[in-house]
Order: sequence, then C-alpha cells, then structure tokens
Amino acid sequence: MSESTNLSCYIAGKKIESSNSLDVRSPYDNRLVGTVALANASHTEEAIAAGLAGGKKLTRYDRYLILDKTRQLLVERKEEFARVISAESGLAIREAIYETGRAHDVLMFAAIECLKDDGQIFSCDISPSGKARKIFTTREPLGLAVAITPFNHPLNQVVHKIAPAIAAGTPVILKPSEKTPLTAIKIVELLYEAGLPGYMLSVLLGPTNEVAEPLVKHPAIELVSFTGSVAVGKRIATTAGYKKVILELGGNDPIIIMEDADIDTAVLLAAEGSFRNSGQRCTAVKRILVHEKINDLFLEKFLEKVKEYTCGDPSDPATKVGTVIDEASAIYLESVVKKAVEQGARVLYGGKRTGALMEPTVIVDVPRNADMVVHESFGPLAPIMTFKNIDDAIALSNSTAYGLSSGIITNNMDYAIRFIKELKVGTVNINEVPGYRIESSPFGGIKDSGLGIKEGVIEAIKCFTYVKTFSMPW
Repeated sequence: MSESTNLSCYIAGKKIESSNSLDVRSPYDNRLVGTVALANASHTEEAIAAGLAGGKKLTRYDRYLILDKTRQLLVERKEEFARVISAESGLAIREAIYETGRAHDVLMFAAIECLKDDGQIFSCDISPSGKARKIFTTREPLGLAVAITPFNHPLNQVVHKIAPAIAAGTPVILKPSEKTPLTAIKIVELLYEAGLPGYMLSVLLGPTNEVAEPLVKHPAIELVSFTGSVAVGKRIATTAGYKKVILELGGNDPIIIMEDADIDTAVLLAAEGSFRNSGQRCTAVKRILVHEKINDLFLEKFLEKVKEYTCGDPSDPATKVGTVIDEASAIYLESVVKKAVEQGARVLYGGKRTGALMEPTVIVDVPRNADMVVHESFGPLAPIMTFKNIDDAIALSNSTAYGLSSGIITNNMDYAIRFIKELKVGTVNINEVPGYRIESSPFGGIKDSGLGIKEGVIEAIKCFTYVKTFSMPW
C-alpha cells in the first residue's frame, strides 16, 4: 500500500459529510496509510434512525446472494485487502493474506446458513394433560444491533459480527477500532457493492462520547456485540441497559505439554501459538506449561525453532513477525519482560524492542505471580513455566482470571479427558493450539474472557435473532 487512501464513515450506504478526520499511520514506519472522515453525535442518531426505519425485507436467498457475492469479491481482491491490513496494523503480509482466507470462510458459512431452515416442532399430546396440538418455533431478526470490533484482526473480527447479522436479517451499526478502520470500511463498501441495502449496515468512527457510548446506551439498540479488552467489556456490561450483550474479551491461554508429548509437535504448536499474528490474538499462547521431566529437551528444540520467526518489515513476504499495534504497546511488553526478570526470570532469546517491533521473546524461570503470566500480555512473548504432574498443571492453568481456550499436547487419553473436564475454559484442544477452530464452530470464554455466550457463525446468528413460538391445533 504505497499511497494513502481517503475513506469515510457510511450511514445506510451513503458517505457522511464531516470536517473532522483521522489519520491512520503505519506502526512500522509511521507513514500515512489512510485518512477517514469521522462521525459525530448527530451522525450516530442518523444511523440509528436509518437502521430502525428499515427498507425492503431481504429473503433468505437475497441474503445468501449478497454474502456469497461479497465472498467472491473478496477472493478477487484479497491481495488489496491484505496490503491494507498489513499497512494499518503492522501485521506481516503473510498473516494478512491468511486473514483474508479466514474472512472468506466466515462469509461462506454465513451464506450457507441463510439457506437452512430453523425452528423446532413439539407435539403436545405426549402427557396426560396434553392436547392435540403442535408447538412450533422460528427465529426472527432483531430490530437493530451494534458491533464493536478490535484492531488485532481488522477484517476477520468485522466479518465475524456483520456477516451473521446479515444472515439473520438484522440491521447492524459497525464501530471498528480507530487503530485499524481502513479494512473495516473497505469490507463495508464491498458488501454494498454486492447488493446489501444501505439500511442493513452503517459504519461509524468518532469520539467515544459521540459514537460508541450513545450506541451502547440507546434503548432502541437490542444487542451490543463487543470484542476487546476486559475493562471496556465490563464497562459496556454495566452501561448497556436492558439489551443483549455479547462480550468476547481477553485470554491468558496455556499450551500444556505433558511428559508423553511428541516434542516436535509441541515445539511447532508452541511457536505458532506464541508468535503468529505478532502474538496479538485473544487465543494466542500466553503461557507455555511444560512437564519438568521434558523441560530441558523442549527448551533446546524450541530455541532452535524460534530462530525461524524473523521479525521486521511487515510488507516483506519473508517476515514472519511484524509489529504490534503501536509503539506504546511494544513499550508495555518490554516493561513486563523487564519486570519478570527483576522477579527472577531469564530471557533466553529476543527481548529487544525497536519502535513498535517487539522481537519474539523466550523467557524461562517465570514466577507464577509475574504480571506477564497473571495478566494478558498481548504480543510475541513466550513465557515458559514447569509443572510437576497433571494436578499441578490443571491448578496452574486455572490460576488466572481468564478462561478462554487451551491446548494440550499429549497422547494419553486419560490425561486428555481430565483436562477437558477440569480446565475452566471455553475450549480445550488436544494436540492443537488453543485458538484452533473453524469459523462456524462455537467459540467463547468464561470468567474474565466472556459471559459464556458463544460466537462463531452459527451461534452468532442465534444471538442476532429471537425465538418466536406459536402453536396450532393438530
């Protein structure tokens, strides 16, 4: 992305008129990559009114065609989208290309769901007090929803919310991260191009007190779907009022490597889980827990593997780890490493920061109460901790406030079953990274990672609808 792009917020398919704008700069070299015309409080009210006013009702087939056409257009322009993702977020171009593939799958699965019927049938003559009737259920769209998305997956996090909303027939107002708005606006434009009626989707960006807060609090908004930090998510939960709230918050996900693990598999998954996407995923490996019997062997092989994760210019296809989202975030990561060292940890690899670039970093002898493992460290850090046995591993894994995902490396079925039953998380993946899933499978966490409400295309569509029950003589 060599030239900057001028974009605008949209209300019901129309660009807004605004004298205020936001410059979006590359975290890697601070060059201007785009400018966005910003919304204000009156634009927010206008977008709400447009969504509530509605328009031509879309059939299931209409929604299928729109989502599938968007999928096709995205495939045709995946390199263009990848360049924008990489430029505004600092993610390695290979990660940005991978993200377009994930977004393709979201659109595909959402389109498929449009063609499926829903509902259940209950016969009423199945008890002594029953009648010759049947009860039916069907799902109907909400009146208007709001989607608030984060910076770490500028495309996939957006389509993960708006594609299910469209599949459900629910109008939605998107508020993307101000750090990565260009990709979000471009996918909105692609949906319009694919035939989505304007009233079904608006995208707003502006001051929190003029855009996000009014959207969250507005009584006509029936659902707020938010992905982001724990602090903001809890604030939304307390201020949203009487409406549905979906919160996908932070994670402190462990990969647990048992003494029977295949070491090569464990090394690969630990590295991929820690360093892909610059470590900026809620489901990234934040803690590598290794059985003390195999720790030395694991360390030896892991340190060799880490050398493959080159850090540098995100636009270079050879780069595996780009920047984190901004220099302030990199400075914070540097500080948590330094604090862990002060508490007795040792840096075996990496640890250096240049601007927003944070090297893949391997840290050992990390105290169990160190900030970097108690709280979420959102970057390419690989703190390694040892445990004595499965009881210790389970206790250590469950010891934080988070409960999103986990990965277990073992070939022992008894171990696998215990972890599945006893880990306090939303997902347990055996011989995989914590974040593994397909875009239609249920996803979400408990504790400070979320309220236990699942996302993923199928579950999200359910959230964007309500169940209507009716009965008839039969």
